[in-house]
Amino acid sequence: MSKGVLLVNLGSPDSTNPKDVKKYLGEFLMDPRVIDVPLWARILLVKGIILNTRPKKSAAAYKKIWWDEGSPLIVLSERLQKKVSDRTSIPVGLAMRYGSLNIKKGLQELHDQGVTEVLIIPLYPQFAMATTETILVLAEELRKEFFPNMQITDIPAFYNKQEYIEVLSNSIAEKIKDLDYEHLLFSYHGVPERHIRKSDISNGNCKMDGKCCFKKGSVQHEFCYRHQCEITTVQVAKKLGLKNGTYSTSFQSRLGFDPWLQPYTDRTIERMGKEGIKKMAIVTPAFVSDCLETLEEIAMEGEEIFHEVGGKEFTTIPCINDRDDWADVLANWVNDWISVKTAKV
Repeated sequence: MSKGVLLVNLGSPDSTNPKDVKKYLGEFLMDPRVIDVPLWARILLVKGIILNTRPKKSAAAYKKIWWDEGSPLIVLSERLQKKVSDRTSIPVGLAMRYGSLNIKKGLQELHDQGVTEVLIIPLYPQFAMATTETILVLAEELRKEFFPNMQITDIPAFYNKQEYIEVLSNSIAEKIKDLDYEHLLFSYHGVPERHIRKSDISNGNCKMDGKCCFKKGSVQHEFCYRHQCEITTVQVAKKLGLKNGTYSTSFQSRLGFDPWLQPYTDRTIERMGKEGIKKMAIVTPAFVSDCLETLEEIAMEGEEIFHEVGGKEFTTIPCINDRDDWADVLANWVNDWISVKTAKV
């Protein structure tokens, strides 16, 4: 079989035009694994309310972070794709879960190159319904309908792979080595608490109290987003030799009124400023590529909140983006997969 790889990230509007942003938000928010309510309620919420109010505001936010080359997330993903491709011997495609650069196009391009066995790499370190799961479910649906002779495998959440932790830790260390900061905040994308319960394969053992996140050997950890975020922080802190009390974990980007994972990032930034923290740094390990949530929500809005409550220095640590060591890690995973598959033939 001819092998190929498909890197998959979240996606982006085609432009900062409100019409393009509305189209993108519509596709994203109508995904039942993003807003997991009955269809009638999702239509009412998304098409009846959100898409009539949010696109202009989101378009203005995208304009703040848009590059001359286009969407930062797309540009950075394309740069990463090229570097991984240069380090492997098989075709490496790129797709987005939402937007024009969709998964069907990515699979089609590989199919047109004669690829019959695809390794999908969701570019999310931690598993979540609204990220990894929705990618893999859609890819399988597309395979059955349009590419029935294609085989698809995937790389599971890599939050605890030491080579990834090494890259993430190095990216942080390079930024803070000469930085006189008082607190390092690990901010992860938030999800509703109900998503954690829906992903719980332990028949309800997860109590949402944060304690089971640190228990070793719990079966639900394979699909527990909260656990995987907490452990990412723990492993990086250990790698960097951070002292207790100088770092913490929070969750950003909540939507609606249902309870989401806490503590919330914006409130954490505000609290720290009010408590007298003058210098803080923040890293966003749920994202491998800088995007609206990191460049605008954190680097701009977060800094504004911090300064408003008395904070002085606010340092945003870039995502791992297209770092050479990150491209090396991905290429090694691909080459290991090629070796295993070849050995089985």
